[in-house]
Amino acid sequence: QEKALERLIMSLTGDAVDYLRREVYKRFFALAPAGQDYFKQSTTRLYWIADKIVEMTIEMYREPRKMVEDISALGLRHVGYAIPTEFFAPFVSGAVEVVRTMTTDENAEDAFRWSLTLISKILVRTILEGSTIVMKAINTNQ
Repeated sequence: QEKALERLIMSLTGDAVDYLRREVYKRFFALAPAGQDYFKQSTTRLYWIADKIVEMTIEMYREPRKMVEDISALGLRHVGYAIPTEFFAPFVSGAVEVVRTMTTDENAEDAFRWSLTLISKILVRTILEGSTIVMKAINTNQ
């Protein structure tokens, strides 16, 4: 599956990458409109996040231990941002829907879905475990 995902990612043209970047957020916001309240960054930043997500899906296959550490650290940052965990599932669903429109390779789609779902589960677990009373108090006082 790693090779199928790598082939897909490497085959993306500039236009395809732009489509992916735009559509991920369009579909996510359609699935979870309240998510727009948490993505108030510039388009450049949103595109960077989308690029990073795609990169993480392949890196999860290449360096799983390192990725678990990196994703756990990212999850703790999300605690600080007070991102509700309910947004992760619709984000993954939207991203998978977009990839499905971009390839006929079921292995690539499955690899992307599996990897992004795992990333999401690690983030959610880290956020839930990292949401200590102190962090909740900090977020409440902002």
